[in-house]
Amino acid sequence: QVQLVESGGGLVQAGDSLRLSCAASGRSFSSYGMGWFRQAPGKEREFVSAINWNGDNTNYADSAKGRFTISRDYAKNTVYLQMNSLKPEDTAVYYCAADLTFRTPDANPLKYDYWGQGTQVTVSS
Repeated sequence: QVQLVESGGGLVQAGDSLRLSCAASGRSFSSYGMGWFRQAPGKEREFVSAINWNGDNTNYADSAKGRFTISRDYAKNTVYLQMNSLKPEDTAVYYCAADLTFRTPDANPLKYDYWGQGTQVTVSS
């Protein structure tokens, strides 16, 4: 079992930055990959970024490349998503997820076993 709790969302203006956090508990944090996904109203959940179990491999959606950075802190059992140059189209509920099986930075949400409750990010123009 893995429990995930996101935080750090909020209301910001276009061009601002936010750092999302996802605190994990339960199974050893170094044994699984982590991902960030988002879902805007009326849209499907989409991949944002992922990081593998030991932090040396990352993956980003095209929309996130150059603006977002994923990282993980093993001492704090936390994965972060640093989001810079935010745009109104980044507005969504952001979810973190844990991939216990493949441990790779996968973009497929079906490969993730546990999900957090989500944190709202709203970017005004």
